[in-house]
Parts: sequence; C-alpha cells; structure tokens
Amino acid sequence: MFKMVFGPFAGRASLAAVAILFSTEIVLAADAIAVDTDADDTGDLTPPPDPSRFGRFEQKLADWHVVLGGGAIIVPKYEGSNEFKVMPVPFISATFLDTVKVDPTGANIAVYEHGPFELSARLGYDMGRKEDDADRLRGLGDVDMGAVVGAKAAVKFGPAKIYAQLDKTVGGSDGMQGKLGIEVTRPLSQSLIVGAGASVVFADEKYMQAYFGITPEQSARSGLAQYDAGAGFKRADFSISATYMLNRNWMVRGQAGVGILMGDAADSPVVVDKVQPSGMLLVGNRF
Repeated sequence: MFKMVFGPFAGRASLAAVAILFSTEIVLAADAIAVDTDADDTGDLTPPPDPSRFGRFEQKLADWHVVLGGGAIIVPKYEGSNEFKVMPVPFISATFLDTVKVDPTGANIAVYEHGPFELSARLGYDMGRKEDDADRLRGLGDVDMGAVVGAKAAVKFGPAKIYAQLDKTVGGSDGMQGKLGIEVTRPLSQSLIVGAGASVVFADEKYMQAYFGITPEQSARSGLAQYDAGAGFKRADFSISATYMLNRNWMVRGQAGVGILMGDAADSPVVVDKVQPSGMLLVGNRF
C-alpha cells in the first residue's frame, strides 16, 4: 500500500527529489520562456544601442535569461520505496547566451555545436541518501553527498533530440552513471508546449553497490539479506509534460513520469517497489 508523507521543505531530501525530476529534462520549462520578446513592438528583437555609461552593463544583463518560480513535487521517499512524499520546492534557472545554463541540478556549459550536433560539459551534485529517509534503510548507513562531473552529447532531428550522457560522482558513491534517451518537444499553439521523453540508465558497480548492495555488516544491522549489486542497467524512465504560457513572462508547467528499476537494482532487498512514479507542478516567471 502506498503511504503519502507530507512535510516541510527539507534541504537534502528535497534537492535529491528535484534532481530526479530534472533528470527527465524539466529544464525545458525554463527554455520555453527563456526567449527574447519584442519589448518595443518594432519587430526587431535586438535591443537598441544605449549611449549611457551603463549601456554595456545593461547589455550584459540582457544576455541573461532568468526564471524564478516554485511548485510542488511528489516522489518516492528513496529510489525503490513504495512510500511517497509531497513537498514544496523553489525553482531557479539562468541561461547566458545559450552557452551556460544553471538550474537546481547544477550547470551545463556548451562546448561544441555544429548543425544538429551538441556537446556540453556538466557539473552538479549527488545528494546521497540518509538511512533515516525511510524505515527500510535503517542500519544501512548513509551514502554521502558527492560532486558530479560529466559530459552530454546530443543530436537534434526536428522536434526530437537523441542524447547520451555520462556522469562521474567524486566522493559519496564514487560511482558512474550513463544515460541514453530521446526527448520530443512540440508547440501545439502559441501558449501550449507539450513534451515527452524516454531514457535508460546504467551504472557501474560502485554506484550500484552503494545504493542497492548490502554488505555483511549492513545485513547484520538492518536484518536485510546480504546482496551484491553488479554493474548494468539500473532503470528506464518515461515522462510527459505540458507548459502553458499565461503571458510572455509567466508560465505553468506540469510533468508526470515513471521509472522502472531494472537488473540488480530491481532485485535488491532495499527495493520495495520497482515502479517509481513522480509528478510536478510548477509556476515560473521570466525576468
């Protein structure tokens, strides 16, 4: 039976939940409204030159697209749990000249772009896991937080994007994860944008053992059976989203997704349910 847990915004757990949702490209919500508008209705999107001494500084500010907002998410209490938590979350995204993008999961820096091909570098974090996140984790100890460095390559085909991503955690699990996926985004009108995505995630032995393995010591403390988790496919994810533009600055976005744990992750004694649904509702404003 599913158990709904409502609680206040808590740093570690909430940031981890945000990272799960952002891994399904929630940043498209920011991109959807991070577009220059014709402020003076002249048809020219290029700001006129400013002769004032502050003109250069103002132009630098104009090169940034910032989205601020907030909403609520519902996610499993940990990866593999059958209990859920609903919590409010803040949202901020900033894009500079389509080169640097910063959001709650970290930063992406465009390294190379030619035609439909893109290559970017990534810097983020893995929030780890606390054994007091759920009763099932008692005795397993904590997985510490770690920095994440990685790279992403993508190819665009019209409204679709196929991508491959590789991330290495420094500290914490010291593991590595890879992802292969496809995203499709289409405007149905001037106000409504819909999207869908599918991806598969694989992980190395260090990552799998940190989150899904159980050592003899952990088994003695927790009562769960000893388990060795090897490298391989970890989960498949599917998502759908809709972004509605209230005006040129305000938008509302909803997203629903489901992850299905696979391989050694699905068979782990830590996992209660291999089906991992999630949802999000967000309101944002572009500055």
